[in-house]
Amino acid sequence: MPKITDTFRNIFKITELRQRILYTLAVLLIVRFGAHVTVPGVDATLLTQAMQNQSSDTLFGLYDLFVGGAFSNAAIFALGIMPYISASIILQLMGAVVPYFQKLQQEGEEGRKKITQLTRYGTVLISAMQAWGITIRLTNIDVQGVSIIPVQVQGVFWVLSTILILTAGTVFMMWLGEQITERGLGNGISLIIFIGIIDRFPYAILDEYQMISQGTRSLVVEIVIVSFMVLVIAGVILVTQGTRRIPVQYAKRVVGRKVYGGVTQYIPLRVNTAGVMPIIFAQSIMFIPNTILQFFPDNEFLQSVSSYFNYTSPVYAFLYALVIIFFTYFYTAIAFNPKDVADNMKKQGGFIPGIRPGKHTSDFIDNILTKITLPGSFFLAIVAILPTFVGGFGVSGRFAQFFGGTSLLIIVGVALDTLQQIESHLLMRHYDGFMKSGKIKGRRA
Repeated sequence: MPKITDTFRNIFKITELRQRILYTLAVLLIVRFGAHVTVPGVDATLLTQAMQNQSSDTLFGLYDLFVGGAFSNAAIFALGIMPYISASIILQLMGAVVPYFQKLQQEGEEGRKKITQLTRYGTVLISAMQAWGITIRLTNIDVQGVSIIPVQVQGVFWVLSTILILTAGTVFMMWLGEQITERGLGNGISLIIFIGIIDRFPYAILDEYQMISQGTRSLVVEIVIVSFMVLVIAGVILVTQGTRRIPVQYAKRVVGRKVYGGVTQYIPLRVNTAGVMPIIFAQSIMFIPNTILQFFPDNEFLQSVSSYFNYTSPVYAFLYALVIIFFTYFYTAIAFNPKDVADNMKKQGGFIPGIRPGKHTSDFIDNILTKITLPGSFFLAIVAILPTFVGGFGVSGRFAQFFGGTSLLIIVGVALDTLQQIESHLLMRHYDGFMKSGKIKGRRA
């Protein structure tokens, strides 16, 4: 305990670190405030009544979890930061297949600025479409066969103003996320998702407490289920943090009177190089079908199709797992380029024993990375779809969504990444961090 107390004391001794933490907390407070401000023209009382009778075992319930309840509140931040993530995914995918975007990715800082600008434009477009879908849903919420209309004044003006407000809310959150990344602590976009998920935790616990107090489930069963989920997720986190080290030999070079090289170093390849980004990306993709289906509330065929994208549907779980596996490989390819590593080794006179420099080295690293990424992607997929199967044991949807898979992995990943940044600030100023070794193996989120 004294060690942790000293660490927290040291954090607030560093002026820059203290200012970054306070700035981040202030921005996150604004995010949470916006999640409780209902858009004009909506009766908050009727909306609350309608949402209380809605099942949380749906994709909309999961979306509401990611935005910290803003969706069920029809708040100005109801769309959250997901449209920005969806736009980022689209641009990155196009960078892999469209020559124009491939060229932008290779143009360095100027290309990155252009891609960022296009991502913002895409965010506005996606936000407007999703906001339009929300206006359609708000005009007729079906609760057990009874229609509840929380919109007080319907009309074209209300629809256009709501679309404008919700789109502006997402753009503002995108800007807040960028400000956290630049002036605060941690990755702003990830922290906004993180704080939204954390906000739902008390409600998830309350659901479970009510089920136990009403006799729906015994305390013993609750403890067994929670213990199982904790063990599975803890095991996956430990496995995905594993690494495979590749030895690199540097030949001796004599320059003047100095001798360089002649040592062996290692390239650490992580089982889960992509961190939690595949799950965030996959979740954004899985939101798209139901977003489109919102535009056709009276079409029976399309509404029957939407049942396959229900959060508890086996079809949803299968598709979700496939998308996670795909994005694990996709994001790993972006984050770690074997060709660049091989070229840098060759320039510095390094080589892998038994492997020729250049293309052979690149292929060798790529082959190992592909093999160790496979189990990592499967573990991520298993944990992400865990709530779908846990729900069969009577666990409430809100608790399963929070405590299983996606949410918990994001919480752990973002928390470790933020702690790692705090650790770096402390060590740069010769303070002890949270661990004696001074190393927290966080994940970039």
